Formats: sequence, structure tokens, C-alpha cells
Amino acid sequence: MNIKPFEKKVWLASPTMHGEELQYMQEAYNTNWMSTIGENINVIEKQASEYVGCKYAVALGSGTSALHMAMKLADIKRGEKVFCTDMTFAATMNPILYEGGIPVFIDSEYETWNMDPKALEKAFELYPDVRVVVVVHLYGTPAKMDEIVSICKKHNAILIEDAAESLGATYKGKQTGSFGEYNIISFNGNKIITGSSGGMLLTDDEVAAKNVRKWSTQSREQALWYQHEDLGFNYRMSNVIAGVVRGQMLYLDEHISRKREIYYRYKEGFKDLPVSMNPFTEDMEPNYWLSCLLINEDAMCKQVLDDTTYTYVSETGKSCPMEILETLAKYNAEGRPIWKPMHMQPINKDYEYVSVNDMPNCVDIFNRGLCLPSDIKMTNEEQDIIIELIKKCFE
Repeated sequence: MNIKPFEKKVWLASPTMHGEELQYMQEAYNTNWMSTIGENINVIEKQASEYVGCKYAVALGSGTSALHMAMKLADIKRGEKVFCTDMTFAATMNPILYEGGIPVFIDSEYETWNMDPKALEKAFELYPDVRVVVVVHLYGTPAKMDEIVSICKKHNAILIEDAAESLGATYKGKQTGSFGEYNIISFNGNKIITGSSGGMLLTDDEVAAKNVRKWSTQSREQALWYQHEDLGFNYRMSNVIAGVVRGQMLYLDEHISRKREIYYRYKEGFKDLPVSMNPFTEDMEPNYWLSCLLINEDAMCKQVLDDTTYTYVSETGKSCPMEILETLAKYNAEGRPIWKPMHMQPINKDYEYVSVNDMPNCVDIFNRGLCLPSDIKMTNEEQDIIIELIKKCFE
């Protein structure tokens, strides 16, 4: 099979626009509501709270700003330890540091690649006074929320749910983003739906929602003049960005359906390879945001990764993530490594991690895993070529 590079790049995950977004952006322009108040914001806050199943939603400039507001609501003190998912994007961890907290990273388990409840319980045995737990639903797959919620309740800990990647995913029929005291979703450009940027804090706590609305608009008090009694932040979402989100919300279920199709086409295409897809359990329905691959241990060629470079040795019948990613890039398709665990990042060299194993599971998944092109606009023909390219890596 003579495979030529794609003329048009096949992306990992890029925005998919439909047209209604322009209508609502134009509405913001026509009515002159171009700042951080307006009908688009009102509508998407109502839509998101109803869809996810929380009483209150506050539209903010990013998922990261929403996480920061969640940390502030949890009243994290300087020097206070906070348990956090280890295998995640840095945006999950950074707001802990914004508030002066000290992250303690919790290892993953293999059934979902998310926070390991056993490691979380071990962490509480080591640090019984920890008050805050930050859990992530990686790549759109829910964590084991029954166990994690139960552990948090047992130890009177506040649960912050980072559902930035999992909008529309359910655990036992309940939407992710509705399990914690404070929850966040993201509308970043590569997410399941996008505003180009933007995020949201969701909660059932009316006072918490009111506080976030105040803090995110520079903590201005109800006075005719500019009165400030608390530290404020410029975190509110623009009504124009909200217009994009409003148009995208109409297509959330359609996007999830297409992502699901991509995942299962990969799974069928790789059935004869020594690999597996990012897993989930029977009581979960992911949103399939990114399709990921894990190479079997005995099918890994030699690969060495350091902080900024890598090397590998090609072997017949074997491959490794970097060889596959190089191959995809050669043919103009974008894949990515799995999130490098937070405890392995140089910035976090002084912070602890907790695992029930000598080598953390998340390190193993990082070494053997990769994210596949998962763009909604990828055609079946393009995906078939990507499958063939990956097969060739194992020849």
C-alpha cells in the first residue's frame, strides 16, 4: 500500500464549527453587549447547569480560572497539602499553587487511567488532615466516583471535580461535573465543544456561586462607586465567547456520537495488534474526547525519554509511542504523548506522590501510551490510513 502524506493536516482535536455560533456572536454585537454581561452568558449558564445537573453555573474565562475559583472556595491555606490527580495537564495543579497550597499527587489505576482510590486511601493514611481532593476525568473517561466520593466523605474532605475533558460523560447515569462540591468544565479550543476559550464553575452551593461571580469581576461591591473589600480577579467570560459556546451546545451530543464512532473504529482496526485502547468500566459512558493507545509491555521496542528529548530503537514486531508519533507526523497527522505525570515535572521535584506500587502506574501508562488523531472532521478514509500507518510500525 503506497501511502502519501495527507494534503490537509489531520489534527488531534480541533474546533468544529456549525454556523449558529456566528448568529449568537452577531447578536452580542448588534445589541452592543460585548463585555462580560449579556444574554449569551445567561443562556449558557442555564444550559450548562441543567445539562450537568448542578443548581448553579458561573461562566468564566477558562477552565483554569474556574479551578482557581474552586481552590479559593475551598479556602486553601498557604502551606496546606492538597491531593491531586498525578496524570493530568498542569492546569489541574497550577491553581493549587496560586493559593499557596502544596500538591500531593495521587497515582492512577489501570481500569480508567484516573485517580486510584486505593492510592487516595493510602494518602489519607499518610496525611489524615488533608481537606481538599482534586480529581480529573482523563481524556473524557469518568473516574471511579463512588469510591472517591466515599473516601472524601469518610475523611471530611472537599472534592473538586476537574471535568474539563469530560463534558457529557456519565458515571452510573450521572453527569461528570456534578459529583464534587465545586466542579469545572472547559471550552478550550480542543475540547468536545468550544468557545475558543472559556470555562465554567458548577456547584449546588448558592453562596459559593455568588462569591465566584463577585471574585471573578474584581470583587466590586454593591455601591455606586468602586468599592473593594476582597481580592478580585478578571475572570468573567465575555458575552461574545459565550455566543460561540451557545452555538456549540446545540451540537454537544452530536460531537460525542462522532467521537464514540472514532474510538470504536480504532478499536476494531487494532484488534490484531498488541495494543489496547484507553479503558473504562461498564458503569461508565465516556464522551470519548480523545482516543488513546497503550502498547503491550512485551511489544514495546526500546525507548528512552528525558525531560526534553527521546530516543528509541526500532525492532521487528514491536513499536513504541515515539516511533508511532514520528510516523504520524511524517504523514501530516497529529498525535501526542499521554500527559506526563505531574510528579515527573521538573517544577514539582520537591512535591510528593502516593502510589500503591513501587513504580507508579501513571509512569507506566505515560511510557507506553499515546493519544491518537481524534478530530471530529477526520474522515473514515483518513482514519483507515492512520490505522494502516500504525500497523506498519509493528511490522
